[in-house]
Amino acid sequence: MPLKLNVGASRKVTDNNYGSRGASVNLELELDTALASDPPKLQEKIRHLFGLVRVSLAEELNGGGNGHSGGPMPVNNGQHAPGSNGLNGHNRQNGERHGGVAPATANQCKALHAIARTNGVVLADFLREHFQKGRPDELNIKQASQAIDDLRAVCAGVAG
Repeated sequence: MPLKLNVGASRKVTDNNYGSRGASVNLELELDTALASDPPKLQEKIRHLFGLVRVSLAEELNGGGNGHSGGPMPVNNGQHAPGSNGLNGHNRQNGERHGGVAPATANQCKALHAIARTNGVVLADFLREHFQKGRPDELNIKQASQAIDDLRAVCAGVAG
């Protein structure tokens, strides 16, 4: 009977754009049972796999996990689609949907709707005029952050 080893890591980081990002990487492998009787070799294998997981996790969080670097291919145990983190209701493939930049977060979209509603601004018109987009979820994370700042500035000028 083979020896099963499951190695994983997850991390959530905040960003300066009114949201957070997270990723999780898990590997499940079958190893030779002989490793169980050789603890130093087993520990070395575990350390190596954790290193792969940490690198993959960092690449995923930094948006660089979309290419194969020539190293060992990550093992997918079928639990998650590669590069998919399902955050904020978006299915993100390696953080790319808008030219390599992550899409606007759900919190950013909510903030845009709330600011516009509170100040009587037609959000679709504002987004078309400033970003050539009709809806907040069509923006990328940087555009959404800029839209929030611009909308607040416009509304402060209207109120003042």
